Amino acid sequence: MTLDGEYRAVLDRIEDDLAVLELDVDGDLQELVVNIGHIPPAAREPDAVLEVTLSGGQIVDATFERRATRRRRQHSQRRFDRLSRRPPRDDDEE
Repeated sequence: MTLDGEYRAVLDRIEDDLAVLELDVDGDLQELVVNIGHIPPAAREPDAVLEVTLSGGQIVDATFERRATRRRRQHSQRRFDRLSRRPPRDDDEE
């Protein structure tokens, strides 16, 4: 399936000169590998959120979504903090 249109993407990782994006396509995650030159410099770090426009499966435009990126990172940090708390043991005093 060739992707056309606008999608929300998250930068998963950078390998050499390639950026690996995860796109939400109708509720399914699809991976898209593109040249790093298609990614705005401010968005070249993991978990950066982008709005991308694709034509024939190729990026024709990518916009860094700074606020969405910040919200995503805050949510991830809160989840990590919650999961990293030590659960109470049965012999702990209350």
